[in-house]
Order: sequence, then structure tokens, then C-alpha cells
Amino acid sequence: MPDPATPPPADPLRSGEYARKQLFGRGLIGWSHARRFHAARRVVQPYAGRPLLDYGCGDGTFLALVRDLFPDSVGAEIDPALVDDARGRFGTAGGPRFIHTADVPALPDGGFGVVTCMEVLEHCTAEVAEGVIRELRRLVARDGVVIVSVPVETGAALLVKTAARAAAGLRGVSGYQDRERYAPGELARMLFAGAGTTIDRPVYETRFPDGSPNRYHGHKGFNWRVLAERLRRDFDLRDVRFSPVNALGGLLNSQVWMTCAPR
Repeated sequence: MPDPATPPPADPLRSGEYARKQLFGRGLIGWSHARRFHAARRVVQPYAGRPLLDYGCGDGTFLALVRDLFPDSVGAEIDPALVDDARGRFGTAGGPRFIHTADVPALPDGGFGVVTCMEVLEHCTAEVAEGVIRELRRLVARDGVVIVSVPVETGAALLVKTAARAAAGLRGVSGYQDRERYAPGELARMLFAGAGTTIDRPVYETRFPDGSPNRYHGHKGFNWRVLAERLRRDFDLRDVRFSPVNALGGLLNSQVWMTCAPR
């Protein structure tokens, strides 16, 4: 059976902004992202056939990879340029629909059997993250699931990622030249982080191509265990797994996947 994260050359997926840099990237970074999308498909597969919302869909890569499993799917993205691009590449009859996150409040309560939010919440400021989590809870059906994935940026995984990002920056890989750096004390705290460990997280301010403001965090200081505790206030965490090698747990993995059922 072919790897679902390896589409044929003619697939419009290959022209996606994130797909080019991540899914089809080279070396450890490319391998890690390919395994992430493979894990994403595996996590959602048991719920195939239900209406799916991907909150923070980026360039539409994930929805393209699970189109056969979820013919009724919607992608919501904050960057208007990415929304327009995804509509152009995947907007054929029967394909996923793409909307701006500003239009999410108009979606019906409990309208989706599966709601995914992948590699999004780590970038949200605290106030924005609260709003997103409330929307995830509102949009999922009573018998549905919310699947959240975020990067592991603590413990030994942080050391591996720091080295990989530094190497990518030296090679001139787009997005890695201006990587975030830790002071020694900050690094020590995150290497031994527990469920309540935090450090100050820089907030960056840019603008989207349409001129609208964009305030966000990078990966520095993100602790997935803190987010897990927040999710437990509104959800039952049915399952927590890791990729690319689940057996290693949070020790040396890139991502954590949390399958949540609404309370």
C-alpha cells in the first residue's frame, strides 16, 4: 500500500507553501513532517465519513491527504492568501471547502464529527488560544472528537530539534535562518519541564499579505503538558500518542497527538 503522504507528481499538493518546505523537504526535517502527516491520517481514520473541520488548515495539505476518508470537509485558515491559494488548488467539485477563520463563528454548533487543530495552538497567544479552544468545543458534535497536535518542545526532543534547526539555518533553509534561541537558564527549565513549567515566550508581530495584523508565538517555551491540562477542563483526553515513533513517548518525538471527547 503506498504511503498516503507521498502523492503522485501531478498532485497540486506539491505546490502548497508548507508542503514544499515540510512534507517534501529533505533530510530529518522532511522525514519528520512526512511521518507527522502519516500519523495524522492514522489518528483520524477511525472516524472516516463524518463531517471534518480542520481549524488552522494552512495550505490544505492535510485535507488533501484525507480526501478519500472525509469527502465532507472544511478547512479554516487565518491567512487570506493561503485560503485563496487552497481554493485555487483544491476547489474542484467535491473537494474540501476553505474559509477564513473570521467566518468560523457562522458554522453550526456541533456541526462536525471530527475537528482537528494541528500545529496551531503553540503559535497562539494565550487569549487567542482560549478563543480557539472554545470554538473547537462548540463545533464538535456531542459524540464527536477533537484531535489536537502540537510539537514536543521539551526534554531531549528539544535538544534534537535545536540542533536540526541550527543545521537547517546554516544550509539556508527558508524559515530557519532566524531561529529562536534559549538562554542557558531557559533551556535548562524546558529540558526538565513538568506539567506546570513555563518561561516567557516572545510575541512576534507581522502582517498578512492583505495588511491585517498577525501576532504569534514561535516554538520557544511551548510546553505541551500545560496545554493538555487546559484541554482537560473542557474535554476528556481519550488518547495521547506521539510521532514519529509512538513507543518513545515524549522523550524523543516531534509531535504529540491528543484525542479529546467533549464533556
